[in-house]
Amino acid sequence: MRHVWGLYVWPAIARGSLFRRLAPFALALLITVGAPAANAAAPTPTIAAVQDAASNTPNIAQGSLFSVYGTNLSPSSPGLQNFPRPTVVGGVKVTFAPVAGGAGTDTYLIYVGTGQINALLPSTVPVGYYNVTVTNGTVSSPFFVQVVASKVGLFTQDQSGTGLAVVQNYISQSEVDVNRLTTGSFSGVPISPAKPGQTLIAWGTGLGPYAAGDNTANPVHDFSTSEPIAAVVGGVSIPVAFAGRAGYAGEDQINFTLPGNIPTGCVVTLQISVNGVLSAPSYISIAPSSGSSACVQPGYTTQQLQAFDQGGTSTTGGFSLTQVAETLGKYGNVKSDSIGGSFTQINGFQMAAAGPTPAAITYGSCQVFHVISTNTVSVSQSTDLDAGTVTLTGPAGTNLTNQIIPEDTNSYSYQIGTEGVTSTGSILQGTYTLTGAGGKDVGPFNTSISVGPPLTLISPLPTIVTESAGLTVNWQGGNASDVVYIIGASYTNNGTVDNQITNTTEFICTTTAGQQTFTVPASILTQLPIPPPAQVAGTPNGYLEVVSGAKVTNFNATLKADGSNIPSVFGSLVGAGSSVVYQ
Repeated sequence: MRHVWGLYVWPAIARGSLFRRLAPFALALLITVGAPAANAAAPTPTIAAVQDAASNTPNIAQGSLFSVYGTNLSPSSPGLQNFPRPTVVGGVKVTFAPVAGGAGTDTYLIYVGTGQINALLPSTVPVGYYNVTVTNGTVSSPFFVQVVASKVGLFTQDQSGTGLAVVQNYISQSEVDVNRLTTGSFSGVPISPAKPGQTLIAWGTGLGPYAAGDNTANPVHDFSTSEPIAAVVGGVSIPVAFAGRAGYAGEDQINFTLPGNIPTGCVVTLQISVNGVLSAPSYISIAPSSGSSACVQPGYTTQQLQAFDQGGTSTTGGFSLTQVAETLGKYGNVKSDSIGGSFTQINGFQMAAAGPTPAAITYGSCQVFHVISTNTVSVSQSTDLDAGTVTLTGPAGTNLTNQIIPEDTNSYSYQIGTEGVTSTGSILQGTYTLTGAGGKDVGPFNTSISVGPPLTLISPLPTIVTESAGLTVNWQGGNASDVVYIIGASYTNNGTVDNQITNTTEFICTTTAGQQTFTVPASILTQLPIPPPAQVAGTPNGYLEVVSGAKVTNFNATLKADGSNIPSVFGSLVGAGSSVVYQ
C-alpha cells in the first residue's frame, strides 16, 4: 500500500515573502496495517521501485524526499523517525552506491515499513548513476537509479502525483485555505478554490541540494535568489516570491501570486519550472472571480463539486459506435468500425483524468478541453466499473448478433471491422441494441440507437490547419436533424523518456447536418498548442475529425453499491478523420 507522507504544511508569512514558519497546518500520520513482528532471520528484501515522493516518477534529486517500494524491506514497521533522522533503524538502511564504483551513501530515514521506506537523499550525493540497496540483515539486489541536481515534484492531495496539488490559498495571516473545488470546510480544515489575483503556496520536493538543511528541523533556503524558478499555471508563467526550504528538510515551498487574467476552472494545470525544466503536471482549482464560491467545470453542478469536496464520487456510463474514414499509407482509403465504452467513477481528485462529461457538450457551440497524460502509472486515474457481459446486435449485414464486447479492466471495446484492409463487419444504417447482463458493480441494462445516412464532405479534410485563419468545413447528405461534431486536437510532449508528459488541447464544435457548413473560429483554434520550432516541420501534431450521428440515447443503469442511478448515454459517430499539422 502507499502510505501518506508525514509532512507539515505551514501558512507562513514574513515581510510579504511567505517563508517564515508560523504554525503547523497539518500533519498526516503514516498508517500501517498488519505489520509483522520482528523475525530472528529476516527474509531478503526486494526493491520494486524507487521514486520521488511527490510525482511518483524515477530519478531522484539531490536533497529531496523519495520512496522505496518492495517486499521484506524491514522485518517490522517502526514507522516515523524524528530529527535528527537516523541512517539506520533496527538494522535497516537504504544505500546509494555509485555504479562506477566507490563508497556508498546511506540515506536519512523518515519512515520505515515492511513494504515502503520513505527517506531523504543527502545533498552531498553527486549527480550520476547509482545502485540502490536495502539492508535489513541481508542485502537486496541492487536497483538502478539516476541522481539529478533538481527535479521538482508537486505533492498531490490523493498522493497520485498528477491530481489536485497540495496548494494553499492565502486569505489572511489567520487563514490559509486548502485548494479545493468549493468554499467551506472538510474535517474542520477551511477549503476554497483559488481566485485571480490571490497568492498561493504550493508544496513539493526536488528544487535542489541544500546540505545545511538535510537533517535539521527548521531549514530555510530560497533557491529563487540564484536560479530562474517560475510557477506555470494554465500555461501562464508566473514569477515566484519564494521557492525553497521553509522549515521541513527536503520539502519545498513555492509562493506565487496569480495574475488577474489567469485561466480559471476546476482543473487548471500547475507545474513548476526550474531553469526551463518543468515538473510533472498536477492541477489546481481557480474560481472565475473573487466573489465566486466555486470553480466552474463543464458538465458538473456546484452541488456535485461540493459533494466531491466532502469525499463523494460521480458515476457515469457511455458507449459509442464509431466509423471513421481516413487514408492509411499503403492501404489507401479505409474505414475503421468499432464500439467502446465503460461505466466510470471519479472523485474530486480525478477530474482531470476523466475528461469532459456528455453533459459538457453543448449543441450549437464550440468548447475546448484540456487533458494531461503521462506514461507513468498513476493512482489518480478514474475507476471503471464491472458491468458483466455486454453484447451488441446490429441490422442485417453488420455481422453483429449478440456480439460480446471484450472487456479489459472493466473497459469495453470491440473492433467491428477495418473496411479496405480486413473486415469482419461494418456499421450500416439501422438500429443497434446494446445489452448488459450486469456485473459486480453495475446492474443489467438495455438500450438502442438508430444510425442514419452518413455525411459526404464536399472537400477532403486539410492536412495543414492555420489556426489564425479559422477552419470552414462543408458537407451534404445525412439526416437534417443529426448532430455534426467537428473535433480537433493538438498535443505537445515534454519530460524525460521515463516521465513523458503529453499536453493535449481538444475542441468540440457542434451543429446539425441540415446546416451543411460550419466554421471553427480562430478564437477556438488558437487555443490549441503549437509544438516548438525544434519539431520537424510538417510532422502531424494533432488530428481533425468531422462526424455525425443522431443525438445520444440516454439510458439508466444501477450502481449496485447503493442502488443509485447511473446516468448513461449510447451514441454513434460516423464520418472522416485525418492527422494534421496545426500551425
